[in-house]
Amino acid sequence: MVQATPLLLVLFLALGAHGLQATEQCKLTGQWQNDLGSNMTIDEVKENGDFTGKYLTKVKISPEEIKESPLVGSQQLPYWSQPTFGFTVHWNFTNTITVFTGQCFVDDLGKEVLKTMWLLRLHSEDLANDWKATL
Repeated sequence: MVQATPLLLVLFLALGAHGLQATEQCKLTGQWQNDLGSNMTIDEVKENGDFTGKYLTKVKISPEEIKESPLVGSQQLPYWSQPTFGFTVHWNFTNTITVFTGQCFVDDLGKEVLKTMWLLRLHSEDLANDWKATL
């Protein structure tokens, strides 16, 4: 799914954000790509802050074929210029779930950047080994 060593995942807007000022709103909707080549699409953010989308990872810990997986999330309300958000990805090709939390920023060059942290939960067969099921 995701690499365990870097806990900070930087997602960059794949579509470009030319001409944005740092004071303009950072918008989650659109296509994003991280530094490892994974792709995420966030559909429209609803009035209540909820959103859906899909995630196609380039990193995996499963021997199964990677498949695009659904995500559901929520953005902080009211709509601040650089909002915080969280989302969950239910991986379609393995028995794991990843949760992300982060904030959308507009950098000094006007580029939208997502800074996130994640937790990946593996399936555990028994309570005694539960400690090693979260990365």
